[in-house]
Amino acid sequence: MEVVGRTPHATWLYVCVTLLLLITAAHSFYLPGVAPQDFAKGDLLNVKVNKLTSIKTQLPYSYYSLPYCKPDKVVDSAENLGEVLRGDRIENSPYVFKMREPQMCNVVCRITLNAKKAKEFKEKIDDDYRVNMILDNLPLVVPYKRSDIDSLVYQHGFHVGIKGQYTGSKEEKYFIHNHLTFTVKYHKDEQTGAARIVGFEVKPFSVKHEYEGKWDDQIRLATCDPHAKRTVTSSDSPQEVEDKKDIIFTYDVDFEESEVKWASRWDTYLLMADDQIHWFSIVNSLMIVLFLSGMVAMIMLRTLYRDISKYNQLETQEEAQEETGWKLVHGDVFRPPTNSDLLCVYVGSGVQFFGMVLVMMIFAALGFLSPSNRGGLMTTMLLLWVFMGLFAGYSSARLYKMFKGTEWKKITLQTAFTFPGIVFAIFFVLNAIVWGEKSSGAVPFGTMFALVFLWFGISVPLVFVGSYVGYKKPAIEDPVKTNKIPRQIPEQAWYMNPVFSILIGGILPFGAVFIELFFILTSIWLHQFYYIFGFLFLVFIILIVTCAEITIVLCYFQLCSEDYLWWWRSYLTSGSSALYLFLYAAFYFFTKLNITKPVSGILYFGYMLIASYAFFVLSGTIGFYACFWFTRLIYSSVKID
Repeated sequence: MEVVGRTPHATWLYVCVTLLLLITAAHSFYLPGVAPQDFAKGDLLNVKVNKLTSIKTQLPYSYYSLPYCKPDKVVDSAENLGEVLRGDRIENSPYVFKMREPQMCNVVCRITLNAKKAKEFKEKIDDDYRVNMILDNLPLVVPYKRSDIDSLVYQHGFHVGIKGQYTGSKEEKYFIHNHLTFTVKYHKDEQTGAARIVGFEVKPFSVKHEYEGKWDDQIRLATCDPHAKRTVTSSDSPQEVEDKKDIIFTYDVDFEESEVKWASRWDTYLLMADDQIHWFSIVNSLMIVLFLSGMVAMIMLRTLYRDISKYNQLETQEEAQEETGWKLVHGDVFRPPTNSDLLCVYVGSGVQFFGMVLVMMIFAALGFLSPSNRGGLMTTMLLLWVFMGLFAGYSSARLYKMFKGTEWKKITLQTAFTFPGIVFAIFFVLNAIVWGEKSSGAVPFGTMFALVFLWFGISVPLVFVGSYVGYKKPAIEDPVKTNKIPRQIPEQAWYMNPVFSILIGGILPFGAVFIELFFILTSIWLHQFYYIFGFLFLVFIILIVTCAEITIVLCYFQLCSEDYLWWWRSYLTSGSSALYLFLYAAFYFFTKLNITKPVSGILYFGYMLIASYAFFVLSGTIGFYACFWFTRLIYSSVKID
């Protein structure tokens, strides 16, 4: 047996090819690798195997990590960067069909278990591992009926095996699914007679196959014989997994004509079980947030208009000496904050992340990142992040120059390395843990090198280019002059305490996204397809509005109570929603997931920490820019002596 693997050269090829595919996708009607394929009667259909997955451990393994039947030569399919990072390992298999030619009781191979192999199978059955296969880019599903709904529900992949007891015995045994009944659904073109595959289903069975005489590849089984019309329809005499036991792997394949057209073949996969239940709650959430936004905007506009009119009238009266409120701090409001360099870095990283999310959402909403384009979402995210470095450098340099900074190269380096460096460090530790578990989810050295190349070779130079352009531009002028001596801040009311107001500020942005967050977490950790990108885009717009408004309101109250230290507070107010996101992720872990292994728990919280950190940078930057625009607007609207 020969296994053809992946090399670092192949990884470079993925990066280059992906770049080319993204460019060419705009010029073609079908997405790369997603064009329909016509099959005539008798054409060979090659089933590919993908990783073994479990929602209990979250650690994917290669199909051939278990002693399943292998073809003469195992060949890895070329995978894009996103697929490698997801832990996909797509390889060929010994399952080969002929289009529209049903087969019965095909013997794949016979294996004899030793203690080690039996233990491997038992461990995977214990952890609820599922086998994933692919035919014509469609994943294999197991259809089953749920009692609470009428239609069929599809489960991705079939379980490696099941645990159970023989009648009258209390001892728990392990049984393997060794007979697969495949159903390939196709849509026939009336004119040409060619067919396109629109469905790939399986019913797994556990059968203790019997045969007479000496074993050879052409032997007829007593338990499954097409000539005697004996087929496998149940698991009444199952195949046990024990040391020194023989297991014979067999399969049937049937072809079924379907009314479903090729363009709609993914619809059945995307109609998940709890689909309808959440539509109403999403709409409900959007309505509440829109209502709150309207209220906030109305209060702000009316109050501000009254303030500005009052201040401008005061100038003509003697009451000017008795000014109160936000106008009093005009000489300090644009004083650079403490740790202004760090603020510039985080604002730059936030702009980079915002640009990535915005463009990715537009791509996804237009249908470029459908689930059929495996790994496309992850690849697009990485490439967009790299190219958005240009805007990160530009925005951090503009802010740095406004703060009268002179060492623009230092701030550029910090912008290029702080956020990605922290994320990469966490990712590297998590990857080492996955690698220690010998999982296929571990990123190979070649891919890791490609990620470092994308960061150092493309992202860092682009941050420098953006920074250079931003620093060359004239500095942003403050609308009012800053006093030389800082004004003393009066004692604040308990509810204007920085920690309290920051924590209150994060609740509303989190409220805007938490139902959508449930969908996203379910798709990631329960291995379902996420596809409502149109809705997600709407929620993203509402998140932007909510972050901006809550920050402006709290910033206004802060300035009214003569506290002018708004720079960092504006970033942290909306950024604190990331804390609620992480707490919700912990709640989701304990209520929805069945993860029992400590390693899997570390992986979950590690990746959710990265997600929360990214969300902090994104929402914080939105809040900061909203407040920045707001303070400049109100202080340029009043007359100041």
